[in-house]
Amino acid sequence: MYKQFSLPYSYDALEPHIDAVTMETHYSKHHTGYTNNLNEAVKKLGEEKDIVELLSSLDKIEDEKLRKTIRNNGGGFYNHNIYFDTLSPDGGGEPEGELAEAIKQSFGSFEEMKEKLNELSIGQFGSGWGWLSANKEGKLKLSSTPNQDNPLMENDGYVPIFGIDVWEHAYYLKYKNLRGDYVKNIYNVVNWKRVAELYEEVKRG
Repeated sequence: MYKQFSLPYSYDALEPHIDAVTMETHYSKHHTGYTNNLNEAVKKLGEEKDIVELLSSLDKIEDEKLRKTIRNNGGGFYNHNIYFDTLSPDGGGEPEGELAEAIKQSFGSFEEMKEKLNELSIGQFGSGWGWLSANKEGKLKLSSTPNQDNPLMENDGYVPIFGIDVWEHAYYLKYKNLRGDYVKNIYNVVNWKRVAELYEEVKRG
């Protein structure tokens, strides 16, 4: 059984940047749904793999309908685990240590990285995600994906360490159609210490 990430903060803890109603709906309805649907689909698959391995080997699932179900719900499960895990009421500020240095080497500065990630996130047509990913060599990459896809599915060695959810369910109750305001405000609640821990985990393999 794949287990949904347990929120270590209350639904209203990220106010005013992300409102309580959005958080409760996002977590208890959308994320719970992805988790339950994934578990049902994996029962049909007949084998349970580590979620990273599962999403990195979707082409091995012969049943096209089942493959699509696992892609969508497995992606939704994994993506939201990262999303909720890397937000915090004590977030904000800038990364430190090796992650900060890697960002500087890859993008010039933290502000330049934010600008590029914002462009990718805001510019993603329809539903999707903006991503900061890393590989075992410690290199960083920015990208965006549609729907519940993520960089694992590209099989190029990059693993997400931070994602901005730009599905309307992540922001529409508070921000309406102003996706850009939501994307810019989310940095006030990013837990860069946790992102740095995920960066180190990727490098350790």
